Amino acid sequence: MRWTLPNTLTALRLLAAPGLAVMFLYFSRPLADWFALLLFVSAAVTDWFDGYIARAWSLESKMGAMLDPIADKAMVVIALMVIVGYSSMSPWLVLPATFILFREVFVSGLREYLGDTAGTLKVTKLAKWKTTFQMVAIAVLFAQGVFEHYLAVSVEGLDPGQVGAILDREVPDPHGLIWKEQGMFYAGHIGLTLLWVAAALTLVTGWDYFTKALPHLRDPK
Repeated sequence: MRWTLPNTLTALRLLAAPGLAVMFLYFSRPLADWFALLLFVSAAVTDWFDGYIARAWSLESKMGAMLDPIADKAMVVIALMVIVGYSSMSPWLVLPATFILFREVFVSGLREYLGDTAGTLKVTKLAKWKTTFQMVAIAVLFAQGVFEHYLAVSVEGLDPGQVGAILDREVPDPHGLIWKEQGMFYAGHIGLTLLWVAAALTLVTGWDYFTKALPHLRDPK
């Protein structure tokens, strides 16, 4: 194993994956949301850089090829687990997250079963787009958590009628409720839309991998 710069970045990204959950154990919100958002975005950026450096500097290795998809899956799975755990369990969030998690387990199982012939399930361009949509969607959903918490803190102690009047722009907004509510609304809707796109790509690429693996799954006659 060669500990090149790309391999080191990938290993750090893998180690950072559990940190997303740990943030919510040792920090109160919204610090936990901020730290998780920054950690996830940093890991996503690192994912692009380690692949680019490996190709540009001819530092591609078997270790990197093995660790990179594992780090990606770990980041996505743990991030979705945290987001769903701190959500209202809306089916609009739970369903795409379930599709994504099911596909990751299914394809990983296929690759493990195929063993030496797993090369038939090489990552496609569509699968890379799927990963991109997943990463962006999760980052936006973490941002929604930041807006949501700041809004909850701002309305604490205020009369519900006063909150409604502020959001309806009938009275001044000294607490910044409007921009916090709008940030939460747009981040939530954009994040869910991107997550559903990622879920659709997840199912398409999962089916593509299954059809490619099918000849190797047939019993000999």
